[in-house]
Amino acid sequence: MSQKEARHIVTLIENTPFAGLSEAELSVIRIHTADCHACRLAFEAAYVSTMMLKERARESVEPSPFFQTRVLATLREQEATESWSLDKLWRAAGALASSMVATVALLMVLTFALPATQESSSRVNAYSPEAVLMNEAGDDLSSDSQVLSTLYGAEEDLVK
Repeated sequence: MSQKEARHIVTLIENTPFAGLSEAELSVIRIHTADCHACRLAFEAAYVSTMMLKERARESVEPSPFFQTRVLATLREQEATESWSLDKLWRAAGALASSMVATVALLMVLTFALPATQESSSRVNAYSPEAVLMNEAGDDLSSDSQVLSTLYGAEEDLVK
């Protein structure tokens, strides 16, 4: 037999389950393995491994009588030790909460503690937006031009 035929036999044994070989294929393998030692070893290895797998598949392994009880007890222990507490929650989200508190504190300091700076402008306006809106200047009636010049006066200075 040729080297090509020997490779064909080994490929056939490797790619086809032993139980899936037809009688024609088995007879070709038997004829070839009578003369080729390498193919005979491959065929015998496939046969032995198939028989071992079949025998192992017949065996059934039963778990010990208290297997389920031990597994469930272990799961209960793990659940008891891994319960979420305030401490674990703080460890998980502490950095985020701390940074949020620091940001709020910084914004409060910038808003209330530091004095407000007024930009100097060439045109002095006696009214502030708060004074006009809350009528703190003492005027009973504020004209529309006073309100508009107070609110939009700084923008006109920037445009110029």
